[in-house]
Amino acid sequence: MKSRTIDHIVYSVTNLEKAIEYFEKATGVLPVFGGYHLTKGTKNALVNLGNQCYLEILAVDDQNTTIQAPRWMGVDLIQAPQVTRWCLKSDDLQGDSATLKEVNPALGKINGGQRKTATGDLLAWEMILPLATPAVDILPFMVDWKKSAIHPTENLKPEVGFDHLKLFHPEPIKMNAVLGKLGVTVTAQKARHASIKVVLNTPKGLVEI
Repeated sequence: MKSRTIDHIVYSVTNLEKAIEYFEKATGVLPVFGGYHLTKGTKNALVNLGNQCYLEILAVDDQNTTIQAPRWMGVDLIQAPQVTRWCLKSDDLQGDSATLKEVNPALGKINGGQRKTATGDLLAWEMILPLATPAVDILPFMVDWKKSAIHPTENLKPEVGFDHLKLFHPEPIKMNAVLGKLGVTVTAQKARHASIKVVLNTPKGLVEI
């Protein structure tokens, strides 16, 4: 049985340090540096949203010259900070992969990975690999943490809450058909460009990113 719980939301930014400062000013909560994705050329900071859900603030790791653009999650395609991806927990990656491949054969590739956190804990996962393009993809990707000793939220205080997520796309009927097959209850609204908006419940009130 698949779990349709949101695991994390990817907020891609052009400068991680500035984004951390902005987020703290806007919400009253300081994101915690997470670490580096050495095989992807990115780095992140995390915010616990409660219920094993987190916000991942993602940026290019300029010190990693091995990985070239375009990197994953649309991080090289943005002009300003924005949510570019979102991720569901899954215990049926093969099933989710098959559904996504019906939309785009390039989607649905399952890959494993691991990294050390800033505190030295080892995170290990299997996931449906998000593509480098487009800048924003409203179809979720999926992750399975069963091989990991901890979840990324385990050592983070739950100081911010997830309120709701909004999806926008030029072809909402097509996207909603796929979202329905994935068991997602959020539906896309028609808009000129694809976008993902997330509303957070913070110490400074509701904040939309």
